[in-house]
Amino acid sequence: MSNVLRLALVDPNDAKRESLKSMLLGMDMIWLEAECSRYEFFSDVVAQTNPDIGLVAVDEDPEKALHLVERLGEQAPQCAVLVVSSSKDSNLILQALRAGAKEFLTQPVRIEDLLAALGRISERRFGKGDGRPRGSQVIAVAGAIGGVGSTSIAVNLGCALARDQRNSVALVDLDLCLGDADVFLDTIPDYTLVDVAQNVMRLDFSLLKRSLTKHSSGLYLLPRPVRIEDARLITPEDLQRVIGLLKATFTHVVLDLSKAYTPIDMVALEMATHIVLVTQLDLPCLRNVVRLMMSLGEMENLADRVKIVVNRVGLDGGQISLKKAEETMGKPIFWQLPNDYRTMAEVRNNGVPLIEQYPRAAVTQAVVGLAEGLCGEPKAESAETTAKNSLFGRLFKMSSKPSK
Repeated sequence: MSNVLRLALVDPNDAKRESLKSMLLGMDMIWLEAECSRYEFFSDVVAQTNPDIGLVAVDEDPEKALHLVERLGEQAPQCAVLVVSSSKDSNLILQALRAGAKEFLTQPVRIEDLLAALGRISERRFGKGDGRPRGSQVIAVAGAIGGVGSTSIAVNLGCALARDQRNSVALVDLDLCLGDADVFLDTIPDYTLVDVAQNVMRLDFSLLKRSLTKHSSGLYLLPRPVRIEDARLITPEDLQRVIGLLKATFTHVVLDLSKAYTPIDMVALEMATHIVLVTQLDLPCLRNVVRLMMSLGEMENLADRVKIVVNRVGLDGGQISLKKAEETMGKPIFWQLPNDYRTMAEVRNNGVPLIEQYPRAAVTQAVVGLAEGLCGEPKAESAETTAKNSLFGRLFKMSSKPSK
């Protein structure tokens, strides 16, 4: 894919190699194509995988490692070599650069230094225009309580994003026991999340896409396992690797979480760019939002990524007001979706997304607006301001007028 840099890594020190891998796997612009523990085998690995970057850790045997750097420059000139070492010796740095290294970083590698080095390599490779890699957005959709409509939002949000031809979008059903995203899209997948998780080390971009089910909307689906007992075969580490591959392959990855907030769900939250927390305007939902925000607030940067989305606005006269809901949650409402049970029930039962069956419905336009809002990073507004200024606000006011 053009939106990532493919990287191969060599380091004979297992502990240091694992540390570098953990850092690289969490980066949007990097796909770890291969790893190697022997300097003498790495040139063959590069020849077979053809990565954009070869990362060479030189501490175990500097002389052999620098000879490797020089050989890579001759045999694989298209591969930019990045050297890392715990030494700050100026002679070693000069030798590495003379051997052909494009960048030199000291260990332990700081994430900001690595990002800066990758940015410079990216600029040299792609230029400064639109051809430069762009990171993938991971959108985790979670519910404050069961039955709040989070799966409906996740599926239709994915389809709304996929309608833009510039986007490639994947939806992953993380309700490993009772997920039903495939029902919403009327699909019978050949492969599931457990198949991909167990084979992720052998997958490349093309094999991954063939393992997913493509819907007519352009959305790719990775459903939950067929057998409930297979859910235990998927580990948090497996999911981290799967999401990493999806991030390297798609511009947007939508994750439909379970309501149990399992270790699998927590990995999804930690890797998410945005956390869409779906609630309704009733006391049990709002109470759970407060509890969830308290828990997420104890984890680094998670609470700041949360976008509160209120579903089924206008459900009945007993709903808590938007202003009171914001005061209770202590966080502004990012978006609202109108109550339209008949439309939502029909598209769910027919297995057809809103954007295809009812493109002009108020609820459809609200979902499209949510997709655009997440991509455009709008400034957070109060619920009343959002309802007043958004397209949904205008449509909802029209649809909520009493019939004569």
